[in-house]
Amino acid sequence: MQITDLKVTLIRWKVEPWRTATMHFGGETKLGILAVETDEGITGYGFLSGGDIRAMQAVRLKPQLIGRNPLDIGAVWQSLWPSHRGIHLSVIGAIDVALWDIAGKAAGMPIHQLLGTCKHEVPAYASADWFETAEEFAEEALRFQSEGWTAYKIHPHAVPKSDIDICQKVRAAVGDEMVLMLDSMWSYCYEDALRVGRAIEELDFFWYEDPLQEEDIYNYTKLKQKLDIPMINTEFAPGGFYGMAQWITSQATDMLRGDVAVCGGITPMVRIAHLAEGFHMKCEIHHGGNSIMNYANLHVTMGIPNCDYFEVFPCSGAFKYGLVEDIEVDSNGMVHAPTAPGLGCEIDWDLVEREKIDVVT
Repeated sequence: MQITDLKVTLIRWKVEPWRTATMHFGGETKLGILAVETDEGITGYGFLSGGDIRAMQAVRLKPQLIGRNPLDIGAVWQSLWPSHRGIHLSVIGAIDVALWDIAGKAAGMPIHQLLGTCKHEVPAYASADWFETAEEFAEEALRFQSEGWTAYKIHPHAVPKSDIDICQKVRAAVGDEMVLMLDSMWSYCYEDALRVGRAIEELDFFWYEDPLQEEDIYNYTKLKQKLDIPMINTEFAPGGFYGMAQWITSQATDMLRGDVAVCGGITPMVRIAHLAEGFHMKCEIHHGGNSIMNYANLHVTMGIPNCDYFEVFPCSGAFKYGLVEDIEVDSNGMVHAPTAPGLGCEIDWDLVEREKIDVVT
């Protein structure tokens, strides 16, 4: 089998604007449907957020792909990795996901089975966007709890006193049974991170995520020494897979973190998970930013033994777009392993045709 073409179809993607304390999303943007075609009629797909620039970056990599065996996924990824200095990692990630999609379709198996399935279901957590008041966070957590979800993650105001108040009110609302996490999104200095961490330890939060800047290993190491709550600090760690070892050896985090878009595909995400497993550490996978990358994350989650949860961010569903059926959480708060070959999802081609802007080749 050989790769014969790569193209990206850009479509309109409109969603109501939304935010966290530190990031803004939504509005009118573009989604890229990246397709890797082969001479045996099997096409693999990845979704590419980021519009025209990343679509053009993907096509720039086409000469490195044409004529290669799409099943040589490791070799292809290794040859693409040096491009990350000028090509966004989500572009390399979308290509890698498309190759895994081809491999699963060729084998007649879902990707998680190619990875060595470890589980067929996993609990989801509802990952909040932003509300003005602590009471609104508590109301949303209660709603998800009533629908069967067992875990809720807060993205707070990035103001320490307000963030502690939010966490206190959410815990008081849902009681002791619901798992709660806090993702402070790189918002604090060391001193404030310590104060917030100590407060949510008392509230029995499950983990404390990214309170400091993503490269600040020195202060993360100090902070982890002071706190008992498990910390998860590597979502945007520089270097992706190649940057993870120093976080472990410096004892700067309790768990590793990543996703197929941020790290550059299924290939490096699995390596990160295996690295964590070698140290008996968890590797909790972040959301993928669009529907197909979230499917790819779900396959990795099912294919590794050390990921306990699946993130649904935002829990309002604003990242769901472009598929006939998306990942859904059941009445027990669980998501389930795909069963169809490859990614196991169906692109909504009627939607693609209606909203098509351009095809970049």
